[in-house]
Amino acid sequence: MGWGWGYEYYDRPSVAEQRKTAEKRRKQLEKKLGEIHPVLIEGRKIAKTWWGIAWNKNLESYADFENRLSRGRSYCTNGFVLDLGIREGEIKAKVSGSSIYDVKVKIDRLDDKKWQKIVTACAQRVENIGSLVEGKFPQELADVFMKRGDGLFPGPRQIHMSCSCPDGATLCKHVAATLYGVGNRLDNDPLLFFKLRGIDPDELIRKSVDEKMKNLLVNAGKKTKRVIPDKDVARIFGVEL
Repeated sequence: MGWGWGYEYYDRPSVAEQRKTAEKRRKQLEKKLGEIHPVLIEGRKIAKTWWGIAWNKNLESYADFENRLSRGRSYCTNGFVLDLGIREGEIKAKVSGSSIYDVKVKIDRLDDKKWQKIVTACAQRVENIGSLVEGKFPQELADVFMKRGDGLFPGPRQIHMSCSCPDGATLCKHVAATLYGVGNRLDNDPLLFFKLRGIDPDELIRKSVDEKMKNLLVNAGKKTKRVIPDKDVARIFGVEL
């Protein structure tokens, strides 16, 4: 399809051509930087595990993002996210478009009060760190994690985006591709989610263990009250203790 402005004429490259360009740029970037972390999607699904799917589902649940996400999803699935890095409170990426654009997304740290409510709600419910990262927990915990406004996942006001592209929209397709790329990255390393939000997943495990120990001690205490005193044992069974 062609677009004309005065004497200039521009043909938008096909998706196949854009993918070739992205692959070429990725190799050039790797040669220049030494080590990069591209988002390479296998199959049609960006995310396949609970944390990755939940991340993308959270993004798609907000009307603020609705109009821009579809283009970004296409960019992500076609391999245009050339490099993606995640650290505490920040996501950085290089995304292929008309040029290579630098994307930076800052995520607010999870509010301490909200985090403590979540920790309390999870008491005795999370068996170990393995079940947590694999998303193997009761559905009610999934509901707690995904609760809008009070869950683990950030809302639009907690996501601060910038891109070096000329698009005036805050959520351009390069940022959207980056956000979807995070969902894919969480498939391989769910603990990055906790790092991004500045929280310690071990705290959930410790709380669960502490509560279980308390219950065991309470139950043990109740059982000791039902133990027959030694003098009664001697009287009933005719033995001397």
